[in-house]
Amino acid sequence: MSDIGMPATVTFRLGTLGALVTDRFTAKIADLDLKPKHVGVLTALAAGPPASQQELAGLTGVAPSLMVTLADHLEAIGAIARTRDAGDRRRMVLTLTARGRKLLTQCAKLAQDLDAELTASLSADQRVQLATALGVLAGENGLPT
Repeated sequence: MSDIGMPATVTFRLGTLGALVTDRFTAKIADLDLKPKHVGVLTALAAGPPASQQELAGLTGVAPSLMVTLADHLEAIGAIARTRDAGDRRRMVLTLTARGRKLLTQCAKLAQDLDAELTASLSADQRVQLATALGVLAGENGLPT
């Protein structure tokens, strides 16, 4: 096996780029009173039917205790609503509000702006190839594509 060094591995590159991108995205959405995990919850709610906090924790890979904190914040800023499940009164269902949809749209625009900044030195063909490769890797690992 050839010794290519840690910086040349996909693991290292994706990990360090992921940390950099997370920091930059966090800064871009700070004025919206959101953090990336909040955006993940909003995205999961937008993608499917209303869900319980427990279901969302599983979908987003977030600990149930953290999901409560995230949901509390999102409810406080009017991005989600909690309602009792008519079929199981013990279960609280989270739904995206109009404010939540607006915030998610704003986050998507900020993410697209960051995409453009990050990929500015790539050709159009390289950007397509990168997006395709990342989509394949995400899908193979059970992540949203």
